[in-house]
Amino acid sequence: MTAQIIDGKKVAKRIQDGIKGDVAAFTEKQGYPPGLGVILVGDDPASAMYVRMKQRRCESVGMASFSNIMPSSTAQDEVLAAVRAYNDDPHIHGILVQLPMPDHIDEETVLKEVNLDKDVDGFHPLNIGALAMKGRTPTFTPATPTGCMTLIAETGIEISGKSAVVLGRSNIVGMPMSLMLTHANATVTVCHSRTQNIAEIVKNADILIAAIGKPEFVKGDWIKSGAVVIDVGTNKIDDPTNDKGYKWVGDVDFEAAKEVAGAITIVPGGVGPLTIASLIQNTLKAAKRIVGEN
Repeated sequence: MTAQIIDGKKVAKRIQDGIKGDVAAFTEKQGYPPGLGVILVGDDPASAMYVRMKQRRCESVGMASFSNIMPSSTAQDEVLAAVRAYNDDPHIHGILVQLPMPDHIDEETVLKEVNLDKDVDGFHPLNIGALAMKGRTPTFTPATPTGCMTLIAETGIEISGKSAVVLGRSNIVGMPMSLMLTHANATVTVCHSRTQNIAEIVKNADILIAAIGKPEFVKGDWIKSGAVVIDVGTNKIDDPTNDKGYKWVGDVDFEAAKEVAGAITIVPGGVGPLTIASLIQNTLKAAKRIVGEN
């Protein structure tokens, strides 16, 4: 059995092509395009790569992209001032604070500073709180978990009633992902560094979300036959055979897992493009809300 390869680039392109007309219409009516402002603190290579990709994708659909890249030594007050500047800029409709941030910065304090109407990454505590409560609807949902849900839907699997396992409990992916799967009526198990017998738990998963940040942590014989595997991991490892001397791999041993799974994402080119597509969708939604178009 060879798994269906879920091509995130293809799905993201379809989404982005679908909103170009709306972006053009907004730009013509308002006299300026929807704008996404990104704040990056530090030199994490995966974060820097995503910031570059976000800028290119924004421009490809006609949106404006703004980036404030700050050194890892930047004081928290300076980061807060950068957020406030984006809050006050009428040409910026969506604000993305790239996570994780350096240890000396309190991420929650920074995220709370983001204007709720511009929280296109869905990390403001009020948006996360609404996501965690039954019957509440957040203004925006986090981009990466939203992209994961889109990729799951792409396989045609019915989420309701299925067993879903989320590896990782980060605020960025694991926890919001588990909440979104719960809203979709999956039975969700969250595994983390203290979980015992992870392999046995994973073997019961109809849907596996791997977001643990360890290269090729999930082995092929952990995967349930026919399972949908969404690999969120983006890990840079040495590779002497590559001209660059390194390569990017996920949290799942792809070569082994693809022989067992029913569908699996690739790394790179799986979840990453959908994260950006979700951000673009949310930025357009924010722009329309701010000018009163919806």
